[in-house]
Amino acid sequence: MGHRLSRIYTRTGDDGSTGLGDGSRTGKDSPRVEAFGAVDELNCLIGQLLSLQPPAELAAELVTIQHELFDLGGELCIPGHAMIVDTQVERLEQCLDRLNADLRPLKEFILPGGTPAAAVCHLARGVCRRAERRVVALARAEPVNDPGRRYLNRLSDLLFVMARHLNHAAGVGDVLWQRDRNA
Repeated sequence: MGHRLSRIYTRTGDDGSTGLGDGSRTGKDSPRVEAFGAVDELNCLIGQLLSLQPPAELAAELVTIQHELFDLGGELCIPGHAMIVDTQVERLEQCLDRLNADLRPLKEFILPGGTPAAAVCHLARGVCRRAERRVVALARAEPVNDPGRRYLNRLSDLLFVMARHLNHAAGVGDVLWQRDRNA
């Protein structure tokens, strides 16, 4: 692959528009840009999580997820394009089941926290849910590939379970919400 970006700035977006993958231009505040922008933010948080050096099994899964999120961003950047497929959603489900198998059943709500890696996982989960909302909003106006939307839904669940798994592996309990804490 040759040089894709010879210059980082082009000035073409100074008017509030941005180029899509198909060559068309749209507003930087359009639902499509909101959707792939939220996916990009999520990918950045996965990178931050990886910088905390999670266990090798999780790190390998997170690197795969980063590549798939980049693909999803590309899919959203090119109207009508599809890159995420059902088998990727199924892989997330299998990972989720594997990680959840060793965790105690939940009887209380969990607050974000625990180890630094678990806390970043929870933050990524929140951004993932926002990305999913942005994709759903886009899908109300334009066709969107269903597996991509399902991928984000499953990924938010996986990030929640990863946070619990990271805390469990470190011997740190989940941070439980206390209903009557201030009573």
